[in-house]
Amino acid sequence: MQFDDNADLDTSEVKDVRGSRIPGGRATIGGGLVGIIALIMGLLFGVGPEQLGLSSGDEEPAPAASSVNQVQQACRKGQDANAREDCRTVAVVNSTQDFWRQEFTRRGGQYGPASTVFFTGRVNTACGAATSAVGPFYCPADRQVYLDLGFFDELRTKFGASGGPFAQAYVVAHEYGHHIQNLTGTLQRAQDGLQGANSNAVKVELQADCYAGVWAHNATRTPDESTGRPLITRLTDQDIRDGLDAAAAVGDDRIQEKFQGRVTPESWTHGSAEQRRQWFYQGYRTGDMAQCNTFR
Repeated sequence: MQFDDNADLDTSEVKDVRGSRIPGGRATIGGGLVGIIALIMGLLFGVGPEQLGLSSGDEEPAPAASSVNQVQQACRKGQDANAREDCRTVAVVNSTQDFWRQEFTRRGGQYGPASTVFFTGRVNTACGAATSAVGPFYCPADRQVYLDLGFFDELRTKFGASGGPFAQAYVVAHEYGHHIQNLTGTLQRAQDGLQGANSNAVKVELQADCYAGVWAHNATRTPDESTGRPLITRLTDQDIRDGLDAAAAVGDDRIQEKFQGRVTPESWTHGSAEQRRQWFYQGYRTGDMAQCNTFR
């Protein structure tokens, strides 16, 4: 994956609070890629929020570090995105929102943007307090994506994904898929509390995978608003394979097999490895969000 060296990055779309620890709030698990792990552990083994890495609301405040807002200083140009992981994530956020903004306009709608929050340790959200153990997640109450960049290493080391820059981009695009669902009214279908291979929770997650694929299909042809040129100049077949591999690595069946030693489809909330691969590729192959109807 390659970015236009001369493109301007829009860091206003990212809030960087790394180095700050924000206590308090009730524990929540909000649609993240690995929230299923916390659910499995909680439901099967009865562990509390402290063991899951979630806030139970009684922590003492920790002093904030002075390293916040790193991206505002370091991530100015596309060449920074080609050199730094955090700047690359800023560029992916920019590209994703450029595409969806233009897609909504093309369809006669209006896109409402979502910020991405970089954090370490713990973060407060309008959906409650959470820690890095939850994984990346989207909070519909404040329309923000929350991401500890350390998850990208865990995606490779804990979940067995091949890694690579586009695997990281897939994670970001998946969470923005939830934002699209929030704007279009489909995200609430997952709030019925049901689980299982045919549940609305699974269908919502698979649709977010498909939307990530739709963005990937269009990424190298979506003009950046500041330059008129695509921010992402190259995606290779290997990049797409890395994205497909990352999607499969966080399938419910693979996670359950790894962390509980057996597969229980009746408790699925995100879909199988094959389903996740299939729906990401469906979006990538067609480039059309209308082909992402997982609720048929």
